[in-house]
Amino acid sequence: MRGTSEGSAPATELDPPTVTESEISTPPRTESGPAESAAPPTSPSAAPPTPSYRSVFTAAPLAMAVVDREGLVTGANAAFAGLLGRDPQSLPGAVAADLVDLASDARTWHAYRELLRGKRARLRRTRRLKHPEGHALWVRVTVSPLPADDGGVLLSVADIGDHRELQAQLRHVRMHDPVTRLPNRTLFFERLTAALDADSYEESGTGRIGLCYLDLDGFKAVNDTLGHRVGDELLSAVAERLNRCAKDAARTGTPLVARLGGDEFALLVEDSTGTEQLADLAESLLDAIQAPFDLSGRLLSVSASIGVVERHAAGTTPTALMQAADTTLYWAKADGKARWTLFDPERNASRVTRQALASTLRPAIDRGEFALEYQPLVGMEDDRVHGVEALIRWNHPRFGTLTPNRFISLAEEDGSIVPLGRWVLRTACRQARDWQLQHPGEPPIFVSVNVAVRQVWDSDLVADVADTLEETGLEPGLLQLELTESAVMGSSGRPIQTLKALSDMGVRIAIDDFGTGYSNLAYLSRLPVSVLKLDGSFVRGFQYEERASAPPNPADEVIVEAMVQLAHRLGLTVTAECVETSAQATRLRRIGCDTGQGWLYSRPVSPDRISELLGGPGVQAGVGKP
Repeated sequence: MRGTSEGSAPATELDPPTVTESEISTPPRTESGPAESAAPPTSPSAAPPTPSYRSVFTAAPLAMAVVDREGLVTGANAAFAGLLGRDPQSLPGAVAADLVDLASDARTWHAYRELLRGKRARLRRTRRLKHPEGHALWVRVTVSPLPADDGGVLLSVADIGDHRELQAQLRHVRMHDPVTRLPNRTLFFERLTAALDADSYEESGTGRIGLCYLDLDGFKAVNDTLGHRVGDELLSAVAERLNRCAKDAARTGTPLVARLGGDEFALLVEDSTGTEQLADLAESLLDAIQAPFDLSGRLLSVSASIGVVERHAAGTTPTALMQAADTTLYWAKADGKARWTLFDPERNASRVTRQALASTLRPAIDRGEFALEYQPLVGMEDDRVHGVEALIRWNHPRFGTLTPNRFISLAEEDGSIVPLGRWVLRTACRQARDWQLQHPGEPPIFVSVNVAVRQVWDSDLVADVADTLEETGLEPGLLQLELTESAVMGSSGRPIQTLKALSDMGVRIAIDDFGTGYSNLAYLSRLPVSVLKLDGSFVRGFQYEERASAPPNPADEVIVEAMVQLAHRLGLTVTAECVETSAQATRLRRIGCDTGQGWLYSRPVSPDRISELLGGPGVQAGVGKP
């Protein structure tokens, strides 16, 4: 019985003493309290007693403090005082929010107050505190409620300085290019986004932003011929020169120099002072890069193309700014490289319009948005309509009526010229047959249709023409197909075979804009061509009236006369384009041109207007005759 009484203490003595809020709220005592002195001895074989709440609080390495519902510190451990560099005796009664900066922003302050009122479970914030010794202290502050009986909250503070430093190092690696050590695309866009934030430019600065978007000309050739190691050395050397230019050009601040990828670099100018500042910077960049580079004893010369954008920060976005810069860089490349180009809103609007047209061209064919107008081809001797040229128009719902120069090149690029060309061919042939039926007593007129080279390569043009003539009932001799001189001269293989097959079918072949392309006259004799259309530039040389103030240029007439005589000797007829005055018509008739086309006779008109002309005595009866 004696061993039992010595080895087992009463239950109330084995449980840890109850700790009151007042005991937690006071600094640790150096003397043992009554409960500690009254603890019975334990035998070596017994489990150690559970430490008291206050002992854990005091000995814990984590900085902790107890805060009452009013936000005042009622007790703190030594680690808390040591971390914050405070006198332990000064902590009780101090405002906890001031000690760990919980009142500096409204959101944190509101959450903290909610927690003190018991309406929030937990709060965690990272704070940068100023230590009494002067250095910065990064800490993570956690506030948690204590049990309801104890009241108040437990405030714990952890030093995360080493963690922050490691994070900063990792961020630097993640945000910088390993080859040039410049900020990379991620950091560049982070900085750009911050610069375009309204808060960053509304209160101070110029409210403007500038960007130089740079690309090395021919860098791929350097990598391919000299290797990627030399390419990386070149990129590093370019980065050094860009940094130097940025520092030399700094006015309101040093521009951010970043490598966006490959051989693309960007210089971001916040609070720019205008286009002049960006132009000066771009000039200095070009000069710096054009100087030869010494790469491990190897001299290497390169150039750069730069797109320059400068505008108000308000109303723009990172995406819009980079799109403008990318477009402008493309212009600089297209204009010859080794230059800088400033963003032009009008030029960009034209590009945007072109893209909008390209994206809606194919659906427009299905929607029936195209129509044909016809311009008469008039005999120079009888002033009667011998034929018409079919000219396509696009009745665009947004941009209005568009002429072929606005969209034909787009149709050739994306291949929609093939279905569009088929539609033009069918519509024009059907209309020519209708005119023939409407005017049975008049000589039938031919219709001339323009054909793109891609129609020859990407479709069976011979089959398309044969099917159309059979479908419409038009005679082959009343169809004329026009191809540009540059498309026909020097061609071989399929294009020539197609032209010969069409000519054998009886279709007339005309070379449009003759005299502006290759002008291989010897080759002309071997082509299945029946008509030459003289380019309007030759006819415009005749644009004068018989007056002393505008004497004629004999060379113009000699050149045109020589081409007309050559064509006639080869058995070809000649049509003069862009005839606008009676004086031009007189000279062309004297030279021997067979037909004329231009505003002197008629602008492109509707099919009904052509019907009216067919029933009249002549388009320009008596006009231009000597």
